[in-house]
Amino acid sequence: MNRHSLLLNLSLLKTHPAYRAVFLARFISILALGLLGVAVPVQIQTLTGSPFQVGLSVTLTGGAMFIGLMTGGVLADRHERKKLILLARSTCGVGFIGLWINAMLPDPSLVVIYLLGLWDGFFGAIGVTALLAATPAIVGRENLMQAGAITMLTVRLGSVISPLIGGLLLASGGVTWNYALATLGTFITLLPLLTLPKLPAPQMQREHPLKALASAFRFLLASPVVGGVALIGALLTMASAVRVLYPALANHWQMASGEIGALYAAVPLGAAAGALTSGRLAHSTQPGRVMLFTSVLAFVAVGIFSLMPFWGLGVVCLALFGYLSGISSLVQYTLIQTQTPDHMLGRINGLWTAQNVTGDAIGAALLGGMGVALSPVSSASVSGMALAVAGVALTLLLSELRRLRQPPPQLVKP
Repeated sequence: MNRHSLLLNLSLLKTHPAYRAVFLARFISILALGLLGVAVPVQIQTLTGSPFQVGLSVTLTGGAMFIGLMTGGVLADRHERKKLILLARSTCGVGFIGLWINAMLPDPSLVVIYLLGLWDGFFGAIGVTALLAATPAIVGRENLMQAGAITMLTVRLGSVISPLIGGLLLASGGVTWNYALATLGTFITLLPLLTLPKLPAPQMQREHPLKALASAFRFLLASPVVGGVALIGALLTMASAVRVLYPALANHWQMASGEIGALYAAVPLGAAAGALTSGRLAHSTQPGRVMLFTSVLAFVAVGIFSLMPFWGLGVVCLALFGYLSGISSLVQYTLIQTQTPDHMLGRINGLWTAQNVTGDAIGAALLGGMGVALSPVSSASVSGMALAVAGVALTLLLSELRRLRQPPPQLVKP
């Protein structure tokens, strides 16, 4: 067994060819989606001059993603998962081609952008749930923490790099280049994914899709471990919605326009640091306690962030939130994958991922409502501290999750 290193162990990329293929496809996909994520709002703003229209596109895509996650969860528990992943990626690529063609027209259609956002949000979510459900079979349940950390590091760093590339492309060639490269990147991801082995769904009794979803909800309610993990994850996602207050807090701190980006970069960079230094996390014998403890501290970091006298200290608090929430998310991911029966992995992963969509929307709505009566500083602080109190209460109530013990995995040599 390896010595317990603080740094992330990347040996899975060497020892598991299927995971290496997924890693490569995911990295290319993140870059492609980053280019798209810059191009769509810029094009809508250019066409309409309306921030509301930009926000509407995000809302519609988020709604389609939610439906896709629910649908994808049922499909991933019924059908061969490799085929679902390939079908979802291919279908999204067709949508990106549509965006590219629409952008090259003399008079691009706003309706087409909205419709293709619904298309890509729905099918992209199906691919996400199928891949999550297949991950234990690809890497082995004993390596899920390590795989989750590598994935988180890739996603966070890609989320920083790809918008920068997208911005440079916009400055040089407009949105058409972004759409073209996003399309090319999406179809390139099919090449490594084609090398995956067959990933059959477990044999299970067929039932109506709504009944299948109801069974997943009943499992969440009946399982104090998996249900508790999903609840804590929803609260953490709500806490991350504090970013809607960044512009107002930048005015409070009298930050220059070039300094505001530091607020947005702090959380993903903190999460990347958490993934990079998660080498010993897989050896924790009390993962539930680690998740609850880091979550409560993350809420406190949000609660004190806006109270800092200087924006630099606020950035440190946000980076700390990113680090702690990243550690908590890694444990959440591992517990979801290891504590869920294989025949429910698709649906439970779909529900767990859906809380990222709903939790963020609920958190943003609550902060917006608080802004009517409170200042931005008070809104951020009150929300963080309220979540911290809720986290402490859940720590006391979720005794089975808090006391959960499991043996550390035997790691392979790098």
